[in-house]
Amino acid sequence: MKPANHPSLPTPKIGVLIANLGTPDNYDYWSMRRYLSEFLSDQRVIDYPAWKWQPILQGIILSKRPFSSGAAYKSIWNHDLGESPLMTITKAQTNAISAALETEFGGDVVVDFCMRYGNPSTKSKVAALIEQGCDKILFFPLYPQYAGATTATANDAFFAALADKPWQPSVRTVPAYFDHPQYIDALAGSIRDAYENLETEPDLLVASYHGMPERYLTQGDPYHCQCQKTTRLVREALGWDKDKIVTTFQSRFGPEEWLKPYTVEEVARLAESGKKNIAVIAPAFSADCIETLEEINEEIKEAFEEAGGESFTYIPCLNEQPAHIKALTAIIKENLQGWT
Repeated sequence: MKPANHPSLPTPKIGVLIANLGTPDNYDYWSMRRYLSEFLSDQRVIDYPAWKWQPILQGIILSKRPFSSGAAYKSIWNHDLGESPLMTITKAQTNAISAALETEFGGDVVVDFCMRYGNPSTKSKVAALIEQGCDKILFFPLYPQYAGATTATANDAFFAALADKPWQPSVRTVPAYFDHPQYIDALAGSIRDAYENLETEPDLLVASYHGMPERYLTQGDPYHCQCQKTTRLVREALGWDKDKIVTTFQSRFGPEEWLKPYTVEEVARLAESGKKNIAVIAPAFSADCIETLEEINEEIKEAFEEAGGESFTYIPCLNEQPAHIKALTAIIKENLQGWT
């Protein structure tokens, strides 16, 4: 029997916390500056010594970049809901996964989402799940391919959110799912659907992944290899020859050499070599965001057309497509084994 002054305890539940990169609260200067400062101060993202990097970041970069980044966000902003597309899509994904899990587990499994940078923060959502009685939490970074600058930093924030809890829940983290059969099938299905709706089949499909410094690869980060394997498995699922798809890397930042080929340069080279009709897909992104809607569908498209390209098709991310939700739900259920 509990003593009279014992605090009340909620019914035990299992929490599933989905994590994505993040989004500014708005596209004005100060919202962008806060977001970029948090993002670019993460040493998993930019690993230069703070004494060297912070004066450059806080002085030069954050004086100018919020204006250009804010303009880019404004061009893709969901003005009806007052939020970025990444926020809108992540909410829809969370709701769909929650509904799928509720069908099987009822109210015993609680699904929520957080952002590594910006709001809602990982710390606030971990606290909310614990308050609801979650004594077990499965943390799921929505990055198909592992990278220190994405998966690892998301995990860092998750574990840091537990550091001050007097009673920590049992926790698990979902590993990269770059080769999961249902994820590959969802990607292949989205490509088939896109091609069926085109009058002319593209000469080539460009699989554009977010880039990283080459130095990270030599230090042991498996991201590059996992990207290459995702492309190969998708090609095999489609039954294509090797010359029908190419892997590239986008979003280069700073003076270092990054993983190559660079998407923006490769699409221009393709156009100049006679590939006038291409499609682009972004398998590293679980939801459309600034890097896909603005960078690919505007900047990279422009580079292709200026080099003589004629037809550029962007194939959207998997977002809340049923096949994607089915794949993510299957991955969650696999990682909940022994808990449910």
